[in-house]
Amino acid sequence: METTARSRAWRAILILCGLVLLGSAAELRAGTLLSPGAGLLVRKSAEPFGVFAFAISTGSLQQKWSALKNRLDDDMVQLALCDGDRDNCASPAAVKLLAIVDQARAREGRARLGETNRAINLAIRAANDGIDDVWSSPLATFARGAGDCEDYAVAKLAALRLAGILPEDLRIVVVRDVRAGEEHAVVAAKLDGHWLMLDNRRMAMVEDDAVRGYQPLFTLYQSAVMKYVDEPARFSMVAPEAR
Repeated sequence: METTARSRAWRAILILCGLVLLGSAAELRAGTLLSPGAGLLVRKSAEPFGVFAFAISTGSLQQKWSALKNRLDDDMVQLALCDGDRDNCASPAAVKLLAIVDQARAREGRARLGETNRAINLAIRAANDGIDDVWSSPLATFARGAGDCEDYAVAKLAALRLAGILPEDLRIVVVRDVRAGEEHAVVAAKLDGHWLMLDNRRMAMVEDDAVRGYQPLFTLYQSAVMKYVDEPARFSMVAPEAR
């Protein structure tokens, strides 16, 4: 009898532990990266938007980024040479871009990022590449004086690196603008542990947590292209009025 009672007690304890574990697992499944479940904060990614991403090695974006990286590296060498000898710089585009870098270097922290964002937004005229969607190098964009969103982003990436921002604190993020129904590219720059979005569609920078209407798709980091896991678009939490 004592053995039977003891067995029943152990079974009750095991069942209780199982219910606790199941409850925790259900709560974990209920939470998301952007909207945690009750009483539980799900771990966020260190990437912009706090959404996890994994590296990819194929696809049109990966091919475009790999091809652009070679031209970008060449431009960075030419810009560095011109930076050290402005009088003998043979590239008017490099001189123009370096003038923006000089203004950024004169500032610190958020002001440095904001100056770069504002100056490049004003220096480049918005132009659509059409169906070809060519990703241009910084000097090609400044020589043309026009470009689309990814051209702004690549130019900002180069300028920020020249201004002293560490490469590991910079990303190009490809998002889907849900309201416009199109893909869009911005630069993300990390400052004091927070990612700021440098967007050619606005002069003011916004932290990734405050961005609305953008669904992150890919993040480009040095030589890597990473795809975000599926995540719902960010919208304002204000509910529409009932009709």
